[in-house]
Amino acid sequence: MDIEKDMEMLQKLQNIDYDLNELERSKDYLPEMINTLEKEMESTRDALKTSEKELEEQTVLYGNLELELATLNTELTKFQKQMKEIKTNKEYDALTTEIANRKIKISSNEEEILKTLSRLDELKEQIKQYRQRLEEVEKSNNTQLVGLRQQLSSIQDKVKIKEGDRKNITVRIDKKLLATYERVRKGRGNTVMVTIRKRACGSCHKSVPP
Repeated sequence: MDIEKDMEMLQKLQNIDYDLNELERSKDYLPEMINTLEKEMESTRDALKTSEKELEEQTVLYGNLELELATLNTELTKFQKQMKEIKTNKEYDALTTEIANRKIKISSNEEEILKTLSRLDELKEQIKQYRQRLEEVEKSNNTQLVGLRQQLSSIQDKVKIKEGDRKNITVRIDKKLLATYERVRKGRGNTVMVTIRKRACGSCHKSVPP
């Protein structure tokens, strides 16, 4: 039995097993990476749509408030003109109440209009930023997704190649030595063989006697 040759074959076998393990791991983490990139784009699109929808709602609200303000001002003008035509204290009190009521509503309406205008400005700036962000995210993520999907689709082909390489090597290794290798690999994972550096194990770093 050529120990040196078997050790060389076992090292090659271990490298192949490491590659196979990484390919199996890729089947898990590549879809996760793809999902993360897709979700990032989706969440940015959703944020943009939400802001655009609110912009539409606030625009409608602003239009309604403007119409309401115009109506209140018209009513106020009408009541103020009627003040010149009143003949009784009862009419005077009634008109005074209506005028005061309209002025309160006008003041409240104007405050709401200012708030709505402020929110409209905020939303327009927000939408601008979201659109810019979405453009950047889609450009970056779509480029990454192309590569990741290519990797994912080619995994099975790579596995078949590595399994073929493994089969070619295992038939060239002593059966007892191979059985030992497989037993250790099953118990400890893919790290079966390690190098010795400065008379110490490259894995546990314990001293190895000559």
